Amino acid sequence: MRDLPGPDAERLAVSVVIPVRNAESFLEKCLDSVARSRPSEVIVVDGCSTDRTVEIARRFDVRVLSDGGAGVAAARMMGVRVAREPLVALVDSDVVLRDGALAALLSEFMSGGFDALQAGLASVSGPGYWGRALASHHNTGRSRHWFGLAATVCKREVLIECPLDARFASGEDIDLRWRLSQAGFRIGVSGRTFVTHRFGDSFEFARDQFRADGAGLARMAVTHRGGPALFLLPAAATLRGICVTTVRARPQFVPYYLAYGAFNYASMIGTMRAIARGRTPRRRSV
Repeated sequence: MRDLPGPDAERLAVSVVIPVRNAESFLEKCLDSVARSRPSEVIVVDGCSTDRTVEIARRFDVRVLSDGGAGVAAARMMGVRVAREPLVALVDSDVVLRDGALAALLSEFMSGGFDALQAGLASVSGPGYWGRALASHHNTGRSRHWFGLAATVCKREVLIECPLDARFASGEDIDLRWRLSQAGFRIGVSGRTFVTHRFGDSFEFARDQFRADGAGLARMAVTHRGGPALFLLPAAATLRGICVTTVRARPQFVPYYLAYGAFNYASMIGTMRAIARGRTPRRRSV
């Protein structure tokens, strides 16, 4: 078992919560980076993984819980509720914390009077087409400035007051952003503290990302007033992406954006039908 720093090493007063499901290809590097950051505690919440995710987690000095397959929103909230510290860092398994990043994010959080602050995401992938396209999209898209939960420090009491909605199989971060903003909480995305956000290379990985995005937008559309306007978002992102890649002489990514739009809308339609029939869409992996 790989321990966090011992009692003589100063630890950060934050509980790190990592939701996982079938994350064996990402989890070890994530946990290594978290251990180097010296948090007070690390809580891994597993969603009934069928791969080596739990085995990898147990190599580290972490608490391993199970959400029973309830979904990523429920997994995060399970970790938040058992956390010992008043500050919680929600970290996805596909994130690697750069050395000193967690301490820097906490400092920025405190000095800026935030209720929730996400680190900036620098997306990377392997050499495969779909991974490179995903990383390029996320590094150049407007969404990189939108508050989310990939690597985010929050006040525990705020998340208890405004818990994540377990009905969201995906898009729970968008829902939380809307509700926290409406409630007057101070949230933001750091422009100076960055973490590494990793993508898989395969078409299947990209397709699952697109479907998750579409499912989350559909749930938002039926949950919030003004939500139906989100149906325009994939079309706008597709057109913007094609224009940006053309201007930057990277036309090889045009097929990626066409697939992005097509799978987003297919998932949105399927999710709307499932909601109308009273079914819960299948949860995504983290």
